[in-house]
Amino acid sequence: MLKIKSLIAEKIYEGVVDINPEAEISAQDIAGMLEYPPDATMGDLAFPCFKLSKTLRRSPVQIAATIAQELKAEAIASAEAVNGYLNIKISNEYLGENVLPEILQKGEKYGAPAIGEGKTVVLDYSSPNVAKPFHIGHLGTTVIGHALKKLHEFAGYKCVGINYLGDWGTQFGKLIVAYKLWGDKEQIEKGGIDKLVELYVRINNTIKGDEENGIPQRADLADQAREEFHKMEIGDEENIALWKWFVEISLEEYQKTYKQLGIEFDSYKGESFYTDKMPAQVEKLRESGLMKIDDGASIVDLDEYGMPPCLILKRDGSTLYPTRDIAAAVYRKEHYNFDKCIYVTSTQQILHFKQWFKVVELMGYDWYDELVHIPYGTVSLNGAKLATRTGNVVLLKDLFAAAIDKVKGIMAEKNPELAGNEEIAEAVGVGAIVFYYLTNNRIKDINFNLEDALSFDGNTGPYVQYTYARTCSILDKVGESYGGKIVISNDAEAALLKTLCQYEERVLSAIKDYEPSVITRFILDVAVAFNKFYHECSILNVDDNNVRGTRILLTEATRNVLGSAFSLICLKKTERI
Repeated sequence: MLKIKSLIAEKIYEGVVDINPEAEISAQDIAGMLEYPPDATMGDLAFPCFKLSKTLRRSPVQIAATIAQELKAEAIASAEAVNGYLNIKISNEYLGENVLPEILQKGEKYGAPAIGEGKTVVLDYSSPNVAKPFHIGHLGTTVIGHALKKLHEFAGYKCVGINYLGDWGTQFGKLIVAYKLWGDKEQIEKGGIDKLVELYVRINNTIKGDEENGIPQRADLADQAREEFHKMEIGDEENIALWKWFVEISLEEYQKTYKQLGIEFDSYKGESFYTDKMPAQVEKLRESGLMKIDDGASIVDLDEYGMPPCLILKRDGSTLYPTRDIAAAVYRKEHYNFDKCIYVTSTQQILHFKQWFKVVELMGYDWYDELVHIPYGTVSLNGAKLATRTGNVVLLKDLFAAAIDKVKGIMAEKNPELAGNEEIAEAVGVGAIVFYYLTNNRIKDINFNLEDALSFDGNTGPYVQYTYARTCSILDKVGESYGGKIVISNDAEAALLKTLCQYEERVLSAIKDYEPSVITRFILDVAVAFNKFYHECSILNVDDNNVRGTRILLTEATRNVLGSAFSLICLKKTERI
């Protein structure tokens, strides 16, 4: 559609110049003003002439009427002036002769904008805390982050996906104390991360005690935990070995989830990697005079920028999250020379990122404006917010398992003979959760409902995966290849092509706004357009060879575009359901 918009804009520009040769507007400006009418009966594209009224010193109605008379191009079927708008219908012949062949010729590359060549994007996402399991609250950073990575790769960027593991801190001192008191190596190796969580919960409950049940507080264990972590910091071999083991167990569990989502990372450098890189940044802050002492803590005062102070060091000299994030950003710039470094975290961390981004700027790093924070909303389950302290947490593996089981039940009822149903059930079950999540604008809070997500009707993952499977089923029945004339003979055929050719435009919009939901909505638009075409147009049982061949090619084009778009949002292609 971008090419069509450009062609039409050139012709409108010629009309503008005929009215006023000195008009200060370009064809590119006009292309950006073209709109999609709210009703298809009004045309495929509309140009609001109100925006030219001041430049051309005429009423919008006069401008529209004048330009419409001479607006002719290969891509234009008709142009009508209506109340100051130019309503334009795209030529079916142009769609058939230009758009459909291009989709088929480019295949998986169709819709890929060439904007990222020679540029590098680093993406920091998912990043769970070691020794704690994935829960539904981690879904956002993981699937939004990976979708943004896939979108940028599709546009030609070199992308580096970083899983910035929470693998350092006093919580490991607690875990070491708990393991030495109550741990059993064989049980942990068998039970994995769940056993680590049990130990962590037990040590915390023991430290705080339970007055109601007469269980005293054990503050001495908190002191022991700090001591064990300090031993880690100075390289104690036993504690470092335990810590590495805890990390290994956690990663093994996380990889199961990543495999289900089809996600791979380029780096797992967590917080621990930057411990020896922070002192240099602290010293730079000190030498520049930015760092001040406030009640024993070291801070950067951000009052003049409307923000609270950014804490760099605690009273005891230990570092904080901003210190680590600054050190990590400097390392990534030096190591990857990124053009953008994207951080995908919840809206609760907006202030944190504003603060340390500003500190990076004040430190004189001229790449501060290449740091981008992408926040997303909170998740609730049937209206209840998730909170670890109340135990209202749904583990992601349990949610995936429940979704897969439900899909298996549906498949057993509708298609019990389907081969490979385990793999398909997983693709549909996990895909349903991902699609449900990514259908929403990322900044909005989400109330998760599994029944709605798994529906095969409406705006869901199973619906679009079923549509993809339908295209595959049709194409499996095609015997010979088609080499006849392309004939667009039906409104549903034209509507499908007009939807497909918006792909590149939607990809650019998703990248610009860091918004994967643009792609999920596009996928839904394609699915709706294809199913309308499927129900209104016989595809294989048509006497006219040209019509039959055209509809087969339309089906192939739909399969290609849907499959390509699926890969951008962690949705697996399902050839059968």
